[in-house]
Amino acid sequence: MRLTFPDIHVVNYKSISQRVRVLSERWMQNEMYCPSCGRDNLTKFPNNTKLADFFCENCGEIYELKSKRIPIGRRILDGAYDTAIERITGNNNPNLFVLGYHENIIDNLTFIPKYFFTPGVLKIRRALSNDARRAGYVGSAILYDAIPSQGKIQVIKSHEEVRKDIVMNNYMLSRMLSVNNIKMRGWLMDILKCINKISSEIFSLSAVYAFADDLFLFLGAVYDIS
Repeated sequence: MRLTFPDIHVVNYKSISQRVRVLSERWMQNEMYCPSCGRDNLTKFPNNTKLADFFCENCGEIYELKSKRIPIGRRILDGAYDTAIERITGNNNPNLFVLGYHENIIDNLTFIPKYFFTPGVLKIRRALSNDARRAGYVGSAILYDAIPSQGKIQVIKSHEEVRKDIVMNNYMLSRMLSVNNIKMRGWLMDILKCINKISSEIFSLSAVYAFADDLFLFLGAVYDIS
């Protein structure tokens, strides 16, 4: 796997973000495989497709790509808030690749399966002012640090490629956490976050009960407990 952006001309694109989008998408086409079935390459959707950026012609999984100069930080800008929420709570939510780069070097690539996304990992942004070109537009941001570590599968780490079989095995293991019901998925993600705060690998149920108050608030929202 080549760990640099392809050597193509992007001078016709005015903004840096547009150039990075073209370079990163071309890199994905050339280098990335499907983590679900192992097919050697992904196929790019036509430009401006709202559903996702790539799909696998073998298994049908769809993928979105977000690229950001390192460090990735706590948030990643996303599209319109209403659209993002509709996708997460529906049946057409794509898996996500988060690519971290500097200059033309790819430092990190993280794969996040779609079932780790809940409304709780999206933050609504302030609407654009009336003077803006897209006045009234309400965007969103992905709270990257709110996604449990189990949902962040490393494909490239510190400019080193993780073996394909390891990536696919980690994805297979993560499928045990797949929940279709969006409310129960949020409940599971909250439990994972609590467990991840426990420093010991071996712990008792009482250690989990320490988070009972926080979890009860979420449980009440799911079942309308008053």
